[in-house]
Amino acid sequence: MPTDYHNHLEKGTLTLDYLKKFVDEARSKNIPNFGISEHAYHFYQTKDIVSKPWMEERRYYDMEDYVKLFHEAWNNDLEVKMSIEMDYTPGSHNEMEQFISNYDFDYVIGSVHWVGDFGIDLAEYRKEWDRRDLYEVYRQYYDQVVTLAESNLFDIIGHIDLVKIFKYIPKDEEFLLEQYDRATEALKNSKTCVEISTAGLRKPVQRMYPEPVLLKMCKDKGIPIVFSSDAHEPAHVGADYDQAFQLAKETGYTSVMTFNKGQRKEITF
Repeated sequence: MPTDYHNHLEKGTLTLDYLKKFVDEARSKNIPNFGISEHAYHFYQTKDIVSKPWMEERRYYDMEDYVKLFHEAWNNDLEVKMSIEMDYTPGSHNEMEQFISNYDFDYVIGSVHWVGDFGIDLAEYRKEWDRRDLYEVYRQYYDQVVTLAESNLFDIIGHIDLVKIFKYIPKDEEFLLEQYDRATEALKNSKTCVEISTAGLRKPVQRMYPEPVLLKMCKDKGIPIVFSSDAHEPAHVGADYDQAFQLAKETGYTSVMTFNKGQRKEITF
């Protein structure tokens, strides 16, 4: 029972026709547990949670329209879960919790995309990597992964080692293992699952999230997984899942977590 819970409509429109292209692609690839998790910063209702100039240029959706789209989909017998991908924002736990509780999400993804005002995965900020202390960026990134897990607000953490996206990776393996260990220690005590995401294969790093050694730590500590493609266009739904399944099996995973209206169920694959 594969999943693909991390997908975005932002390159198209919040319309049934566009959504249907994603759902049809999932169906064609035998992915029964499919969801859309639009970036929360696109919505006017999240401005009190996080506001950066880069986001304000892209804040053009209303949650009312988003919710209506899913009800229209369900009324047309489209099998799709309603979710959101939130930029985890330290210091805004109450605001994030209030926003999440306002909507009947099937599940919620929390992701770290920013270290302060540094958008770590954005092409516009790529030159910043050469200006900053690599180890300090990684330390601050994983600080947020830890507190994201400790908040227990999220069902899934998105692309847990996104920080490697542009191939800026510390050479000190012991340092990396230390970051992985403290992240997984926090995750094992939370409800948060880790996604095996194929999106990294389409990025400069050309590697899946997470690294095999990090995924092995997750397995050893009993942290559940889901599969995700992080598709921003229909053709990428379920992309490279053969590699994702292989990584999961090699790591020892035999099941995934599924979600429905906040309820979770573990299913063998």
